[in-house]
Amino acid sequence: MSGLVEAQENALVHQDQSAVLSIIQAAARDPNVDIDKMERLLQMHERMVAKNAEVEFANSLSQMQQELPVIRERGAIKNKNGGDQSTYALWEDINEEIKPVLARHGFSLSFRSDTSQGITVIGVLTHRAGHKETTSILLPADNSGSKNTVQAIASSISYGKRYTAGCLLNFTSTGEDDDGQSACVVASSLGTLLVEKAKAASTTEALTQVWQSGIKDAKQVGDKQAYEMLKTAVEAKGSELKGLGK
Repeated sequence: MSGLVEAQENALVHQDQSAVLSIIQAAARDPNVDIDKMERLLQMHERMVAKNAEVEFANSLSQMQQELPVIRERGAIKNKNGGDQSTYALWEDINEEIKPVLARHGFSLSFRSDTSQGITVIGVLTHRAGHKETTSILLPADNSGSKNTVQAIASSISYGKRYTAGCLLNFTSTGEDDDGQSACVVASSLGTLLVEKAKAASTTEALTQVWQSGIKDAKQVGDKQAYEMLKTAVEAKGSELKGLGK
């Protein structure tokens, strides 16, 4: 029934759009046509085309989401003992799984990045009808481990792709021992990234910098859980450094 309703809605939109286009074509053949009236007709047609594209986008998205697979989480963030602290779906796995489904329903997914102030990753979901939706996330460079500057930026961009793709498509990922969760959950991943930076601080001054920049990053993405995770990690690391006289 819902498919029939959607088809009827699309037909009505197309009929109205065609009617306005016919009026515009007739007016264009009239040498005495009022220019202001013509501009209003063109603007009306543009709005109808945009609305039609938005309707087609929404209909295709609702159909596509039923076919999106659950992505297996093969990536892992290690704790200080070498165990898995948390797991996540690798971008290459996500991309491989979702690309055929996107193509079947007329979608494409692209990304832009900006490193002028932090690392901003922008995800763009575009439909063949012309409508598109975007979302973005601002991240710090992932300096955990022994990454160099380029690797740190690349790691954050990869995370940004996972996050924005998850928010736009609402697919889920699952580890070996859980039932799957939304890929748009940023708190644990961003929080873990900040915790790793706090653990890596070797002096009180360095820890203070991690705290100050981490608060800013968490606030920019509205991530309260990441803030709490960072706060706990900074307090623990601060006590450790104090005991070492650093």
